[in-house]
Amino acid sequence: MTQPTPIRREPAVRPLLLDLFCCAGTGYHRAGFDVVGVDIAPRPNYPHRFVRADALTFLADLIATGEIARFAFVHSSPPCQDKCALTVGTNRSRGWGGDHVDLVAPTRVLLEASGLPYVIEQPNGRAEIRKDLTLCGEMFSLGVLRHRNFELGRWSVTRPAHPRHRGRVRGWRHGQFHDGPYVAAYGNGGGKPSVPELQDAMGITWTAVREELTEAIPPAYSQWIGAAFLSQVRAGVAA
Repeated sequence: MTQPTPIRREPAVRPLLLDLFCCAGTGYHRAGFDVVGVDIAPRPNYPHRFVRADALTFLADLIATGEIARFAFVHSSPPCQDKCALTVGTNRSRGWGGDHVDLVAPTRVLLEASGLPYVIEQPNGRAEIRKDLTLCGEMFSLGVLRHRNFELGRWSVTRPAHPRHRGRVRGWRHGQFHDGPYVAAYGNGGGKPSVPELQDAMGITWTAVREELTEAIPPAYSQWIGAAFLSQVRAGVAA
């Protein structure tokens, strides 16, 4: 009996995502993207294709050459130390300030020029972005709160409900130790978690560098964003 010829199935093409100021990495690959990360610092632990370059110069070159058309979406996390809530008070109390450059505005200009759907991510305290979306670790049963705000360009999504927190962030506050279900994913001292605790709380296994862990957003956030965007694309809602 003649055996039927197997059907050859070509692998599905995954849309390409540009991850600017990428640091440790994101969850967009889990959502269905192929990812190219760009950062001015070396990131040997970055789990996807990596380009070491100034993120804004790299984006400007892509736009100028037309190569930006290869991408379907852009995620950007410009450095936030200039005005983020965790550093403004500390900087002022210690006489610091003026050392950080605000890259949010020039990032937005280039993202608009790209013609692509995008997000700009920032922590609480950053007034210069629209808070179109706010995500919290409790939404994903993580061991961090890690509130992050996202400005969405050329697309939108319904904001998920923000669940009630289950307790405090573990650590020392004003000379008193407080226990709680979350760890503080920033800085050192004051009862801050160990690197393995950070990895577990954030859901990041591919780097053990504290600086990368404390600057990263949990991959569950970007996986959720990427999945929401691709769902809209498949439904013909997003570009």
